[in-house]
Amino acid sequence: MTGLIWPVLAALLAGMLQSTALPVIQEPPQTPAQVMLGELTTEEKVGQLFLARMPAVQAAEKAAACHLGGYLLFGQDFRYRTPDQLRALLEEIDQAAGRPLLYAVDEEGGTVVRASLYPAFRGEKFQSPQRVYAAGGLEGLRADAEEKGRFLQDLGIHVNLAPVCDLSQNPGDFIYPRSLGLSPEETAQGVAAIVEGHTSGGVGSGLKHFPGYGSNVDTHGGIAVDKRPLAQFEQEDFLPFQAGWDAGAGAVLVSHNIVQCLDPERPASLSSAAYQKLRELGFRGVALTDDLVMDAISKEYGVGEAAVLAVNAGADLLCSSQFEQQYFAVLEAVQGGKITQARLDEAVLRVLNWKIQLGVL
Repeated sequence: MTGLIWPVLAALLAGMLQSTALPVIQEPPQTPAQVMLGELTTEEKVGQLFLARMPAVQAAEKAAACHLGGYLLFGQDFRYRTPDQLRALLEEIDQAAGRPLLYAVDEEGGTVVRASLYPAFRGEKFQSPQRVYAAGGLEGLRADAEEKGRFLQDLGIHVNLAPVCDLSQNPGDFIYPRSLGLSPEETAQGVAAIVEGHTSGGVGSGLKHFPGYGSNVDTHGGIAVDKRPLAQFEQEDFLPFQAGWDAGAGAVLVSHNIVQCLDPERPASLSSAAYQKLRELGFRGVALTDDLVMDAISKEYGVGEAAVLAVNAGADLLCSSQFEQQYFAVLEAVQGGKITQARLDEAVLRVLNWKIQLGVL
């Protein structure tokens, strides 16, 4: 009898030890974007930060050499081509790059139209949002944006850098012709309708120009300083942007205005305070800069340094007309520790997630 006690006690003790063993902690599975990020070299990661202005020549070779995340198309890219020729060019670029690029365009309607301006692409250019709204209200805006989406998607373009979320009811303002010309609340409704229309049409949206352009001068020609109080932005200018990303917009374009209530020294596109405010408002998508070679930036900062400043401030995607110079400046900054690996990975992960959502990858 005594000889049976020890095996029983041993079995009980083993069971107790097993029951108190610490659970095995399993790492959560990686998302598709995280998997892709892990497969990229540093050079490839840096390239993903650029939405470059498409060059007139050697677009495929340059996309491959700089591992570009995407190309932004302008009028010159449509003027002397047919739709079939454009599609063939974009396919050639993707094949040379080894992975699909994101293709974007400014097709706002009215004064800013890149593709529909040319009869080979559309019989009549898209009208301004103000005219569309005056004729058809919110449903008119939604239908017009859906038509734009179908038009652009058919060409192989993934994103329309629109709608303009800026508030202006003064015809003398630089931004007025491109705005909806409505109150903050009405503009917010209009922006949401346009984003919904883009989505139905098969393209993404880029909201602009955060934190709100107001009555500022054209930053293509130099620095603009906005002296309005933060309370005005919170009560008015931020509303259309929030409505836009709540409706599904995946990107917000940050302006070159110096917004004194956020940062009295640097343009919003280079200011960590502006990107921090964007995140505090709840935006989780891609923050991109306006073109970093516009005079408001290029006259005050070095071309390469501007790109480094933008990434460190919080930009995820850089619009750039001089992408080759800026690519190597950012790469050197990463390799030298001026831009941390964590900041680089954070930005690239947002870009990859957006590309996946858009069906690019």
